[in-house]
Amino acid sequence: MAALVLLVDQISKHLVMTRLEEGRSWDIAGWLSPFLRITHVTNTGAAFGLFPKWSDFFVAVAVIVIAVIIIYQRHLPAGQWLVRVAMGLQLGGAIGNLVDRLRWGSVVDFMDLNFWPLHEWPVFNVADASIVTGVSLLAILMLWEERREQSKPAPAQDGL
Repeated sequence: MAALVLLVDQISKHLVMTRLEEGRSWDIAGWLSPFLRITHVTNTGAAFGLFPKWSDFFVAVAVIVIAVIIIYQRHLPAGQWLVRVAMGLQLGGAIGNLVDRLRWGSVVDFMDLNFWPLHEWPVFNVADASIVTGVSLLAILMLWEERREQSKPAPAQDGL
């Protein structure tokens, strides 16, 4: 999963960088332009443009996150395939944005959503979307597991 995310992320960013000047937009299709367009921007901050100019800090954070995900995945039981998918999405996204930071000093963003209630939604990329999807999936799985554990009957106590 991580390799697929990284491949799609880097190919899409390459296409945007080679075919669209920074700051320019491209309408994929006329009917889609009110909702989605491709806009080439760069981002030195975190996801969705938060904390601009902190690129060096985010390189260090990405390296730590990547290491933690790799270590965590090695300790997952065999049947946890959805958790592995969630972690793979996060890993691929983290590596994709790290590659940008190391190569260009910033991250290439291009997906520009423009519909209510996301009218002013920041431009993002495949890596960002994968990270958010992976974190969301992991949170849902954790909540699901917690509810499953809570619904188990309490063990019988002897002597009462």
